[in-house]
Amino acid sequence: MSSIVALSEAATIGLHSMVLIARSNETLNVGQIAEKIFSSRHHVAKILQRLAKEGFISSNRGPAGGFTLRRAPEELTLLDIYEAIEGKFVVQSCPGDKEVCPFGSCLMGDLSHKVSLEIRDYMVGKKLSDYL
Repeated sequence: MSSIVALSEAATIGLHSMVLIARSNETLNVGQIAEKIFSSRHHVAKILQRLAKEGFISSNRGPAGGFTLRRAPEELTLLDIYEAIEGKFVVQSCPGDKEVCPFGSCLMGDLSHKVSLEIRDYMVGKKLSDYL
């Protein structure tokens, strides 16, 4: 069954992983995070590498290794995390992602535009610290 509004698996993993890391008083490793969010270790590791590269988290190797935040939770919005994984958030005007509507005006009106703006504004307004 399809849904009209859905986050990619990568974005979901990234957002949930960052909340878990922010909530933890200890480092969390890939296995612990993957288990808590019901995702594959491989996919979680890939997303966490991207977040580390963007400077959101630190990665420490070894038996006591894992991930910790590099930035304060008050500094990071959900949009920051989302864009680190998915790229720049684009406010969508056409639900079919078409340049030109064959009917001249969208059958959905400006609903896609409104919903995209609302999602973006929500993610801008929510900081990682809101989930601690």
